[in-house]
Amino acid sequence: MQLKETFEKVKRASKGLALLSDEQRNEILSAVADAIIYNKVRILEANAQDLAKMSKDNPLYDRLQLTESRLEGIAADMRNVATLPTPLGHVTKQKTLPNGLRLCRVSVPFGVIGMIYEARPNVTFDVFSLCFKSGNACVLKGGKDADCSNREEVTLIHEILEKYGVSKDVVALLPATHEATGEMLNAVGYVDLCIPRGGRKLIDFVRDTARIPVIETGAGVVNTYFDKDGDLEMGRAIINNAKTRRVSVCNALDCLIIHESRLNDLPTLCEIMAEKNVIIYADERAFATLYGKYPYLEHATAESFGTEFMDYKMAIKTVASLDEALDHIDKNGSGHSEAIVTMNEETARKFQAHVDAACVYWNAPTSFTDGAQFGLGAEIGISTQKLGPRGPMALEEICTYKWLIEGEGQTRP
Repeated sequence: MQLKETFEKVKRASKGLALLSDEQRNEILSAVADAIIYNKVRILEANAQDLAKMSKDNPLYDRLQLTESRLEGIAADMRNVATLPTPLGHVTKQKTLPNGLRLCRVSVPFGVIGMIYEARPNVTFDVFSLCFKSGNACVLKGGKDADCSNREEVTLIHEILEKYGVSKDVVALLPATHEATGEMLNAVGYVDLCIPRGGRKLIDFVRDTARIPVIETGAGVVNTYFDKDGDLEMGRAIINNAKTRRVSVCNALDCLIIHESRLNDLPTLCEIMAEKNVIIYADERAFATLYGKYPYLEHATAESFGTEFMDYKMAIKTVASLDEALDHIDKNGSGHSEAIVTMNEETARKFQAHVDAACVYWNAPTSFTDGAQFGLGAEIGISTQKLGPRGPMALEEICTYKWLIEGEGQTRP
């Protein structure tokens, strides 16, 4: 294992994090946030090097791009994390046994968290802030598309850590190679938890390859059902926001499901998206309704449904009932985020009870699936699995617990 020395250093440094107080962690996070703004030129210059290697037509270009306003948002999120209560040391259960033993279950860090991500330079700062606040060291494995940005960001973090006398080994950035990914996934005894954040191909590879614990995040095939009792203006705003706010993120809308009785409203629901050149892949009935009324229209194929587009593209599926909409989501959703637009509470409650996803919305866009929007500070990812954390993962979700037992010499019979 060529990176074994790196993993050993991070594991050793993780022990020292326990000696920092929450006040010290908060001060360092605030200092890094200030440094992001003060050094924005060097970060943007590094980001420009990455952007120069990618076509602006690539759907991932928006994810890769950093701007002054985005850096300000990243810094604000980091300051927000610093203001949040510590997730450590919480007593989650305590009891005294009949023999007098006192048991206490208390929250503690995992230790070392490995993060694998693609063209998302913002994740570097987000993961550091959440891991550092929760007492975890982190091993970062970014994609080659964002390597210049990631290296400049980690260099900046290291500068602040050294200024405060904290080992820079609490944050390590691996080479942007496939081999480094493989080594992390086999770092048994060094990396306590791996979180992949990216497309389905990456997540499947990590799950199938890893010998260390993994939490699946990220891949989102997102549907919104416009019910027969849906409000037209509300639906129009929700659908447009979910699809076009940022098409490259995992909470973006991929498929609009519409009740057949509302097909005549389809041109109104979709017309705003034409301004952003959204290509619609419509089934036969939706195609017939939109033909001549929407400029970027194509026939849907079987592959149009169940696809995470991450682009200005969207499918439309026509259904005859709520049950048919639910069946479509069961077959094509990814367990990330699903939504219904309806003024019928009974219908909405049935939808929320039936849909098997981390986040299920009623009369709101799936674009809200985000740790900061949920009031959790930044997020380390959106978990789509059921074992352990589910949905936006923040401070509490990257902690585990241990039992503390106190006695007075009791022995077991």
